[in-house]
Amino acid sequence: MRVLVVCTGNICRSPTGEGVLKHLAERAKLPVEFDSAGTHDYHVGEAPDRRAIAHAKKRGYDISMLRARQLVQEDFEKFDLLLAMDRGHLRILERMCPAGSRHKLRLFAAGEDVPDPYYGGAEHFEAAFDLIEKAAKRLLDELRGLAVPRRS
Repeated sequence: MRVLVVCTGNICRSPTGEGVLKHLAERAKLPVEFDSAGTHDYHVGEAPDRRAIAHAKKRGYDISMLRARQLVQEDFEKFDLLLAMDRGHLRILERMCPAGSRHKLRLFAAGEDVPDPYYGGAEHFEAAFDLIEKAAKRLLDELRGLAVPRRS
């Protein structure tokens, strides 16, 4: 199973999502590969935002080695699941996606946008991180086949 996490520039939300998912999957010995990409080429080759790295480190995750890359057409074939950090990213994925791969697309946090902390302060990074951790745990439960059905 291969999962791609997608945001705008691939320096805040998506590398955080990738790092959290990798860490939790390794701890659970779950054989899933994770990667992340941006819908735009703003930061290709750059490390995650220093604030994202610091907030991740504070919670026990190391995302400092990750490097931003832009989403490419081949990603729709290569990955089994493409997770958009917000509805805007999901619309971009839907426009780019080949018709036979639409089933692979969805939001990272079911039914919720992960807010972009880039222009905010520490509290914005913490709020995004809280949502990413919660959604990552839910996703890994689902991938294990242990997800509990949600109540309406």
